[in-house]
Amino acid sequence: MVTEEPLEIRVREPGTAARRLSVTMRTPGHDFELVAGWLRHEGLIADSSDLATVAYCTDVDLSEERQFNVVTADLRSPLRRVPAERYGGITAGSSACGVCGTQSLAEVEALVSGIRSGAELRDTGAVSAELLRSLPARMRSGQRLFDTTGGLHATALFDAGGEPRGLREDVGRHNAFDKATGAQLLAGEPLGGLACVSGRLGFELVQKAVASERTALVGVGAPTGLAVRLAQSAGLILAGFARADRMVIYAGAERLG
Repeated sequence: MVTEEPLEIRVREPGTAARRLSVTMRTPGHDFELVAGWLRHEGLIADSSDLATVAYCTDVDLSEERQFNVVTADLRSPLRRVPAERYGGITAGSSACGVCGTQSLAEVEALVSGIRSGAELRDTGAVSAELLRSLPARMRSGQRLFDTTGGLHATALFDAGGEPRGLREDVGRHNAFDKATGAQLLAGEPLGGLACVSGRLGFELVQKAVASERTALVGVGAPTGLAVRLAQSAGLILAGFARADRMVIYAGAERLG
């Protein structure tokens, strides 16, 4: 059976008290990675140098059930952008796909545009179509929790040559992406490379791929129209319905070798 519990994300900027930014439903485990990756994907931090510590909250008023469901990120510098007002609200984000940390479509597009102007996607030259088609099967072979439960999504990361760079599973596909990127950040590893996700390709996954400087995002399902639009504007290779013998390229076809 899949475990699903709320995770409250708090940040403490220099000279301020900790405040809540978001609440998401997630599969417990790799919580610090989830928070680090989420902060990067939302454009709130640039890299791990912005983080002093990431730890479970030790407030004395927390119940035993909440002790490991609240994580605070202490920052060395102020947030890189001003969060939308809804960050301070009490509505929990679901573990399904959605606009987790953005208030409107305009904010999502502004965030993607800002990421593109501040740090171009890492250009590794032509990307092999055969390599992209191989990623779902390689991801599937590493989904150990899915084999046990049948109820978790996954994100697998690879470098430009196809070498594995990490895999994370979670009840929410966007949480899995946050955890995978967060693991790289906290380990001091470079971002970029290729990402493969289970399920459909929503626009929030394209946002995360652009925010973490991925060259390509591959999924086993279909993208939404908005996901395609964002990928095209960001210069991201976007491939859906990927199998060993076929895939559909929705954006970035000119970059395939």
